[in-house]
Amino acid sequence: MPAPAPANARFAKSHEWILTGEAESPVGISQHAQAELGDVVYIELPEVGRTVTAGESIAVIESVKAASDIYAPVSGEITAVNAAAAAETSLVNSDPYGAGWLFKIKPSSPTELDALLDEAAYLAQAG
Repeated sequence: MPAPAPANARFAKSHEWILTGEAESPVGISQHAQAELGDVVYIELPEVGRTVTAGESIAVIESVKAASDIYAPVSGEITAVNAAAAAETSLVNSDPYGAGWLFKIKPSSPTELDALLDEAAYLAQAG
């Protein structure tokens, strides 16, 4: 049984998670998404300092099965990227809610977090 997401994680329907309650919030892909993708082989991360809009395609993740866009779960500024995950892509598969985070974002409109799903609601719609 995969580890559950942290209690303060919220999810976009497009399979990204973000941790709430932090000035610079880590973002990654869900346990469900990484399981569907299979072994991750390449990650293209967004540029630090980039200002993004919620729902905007800002990164790419490639697996043995497919390439998928990663979308910004909220609007804000990219403040950090996880070079370790880009270098060792298996971290996304083995620890998607920990060492496998992809980037950090400083939300510009924290109310956008309210539109995201908790883990149970996300999993129900992800089916």
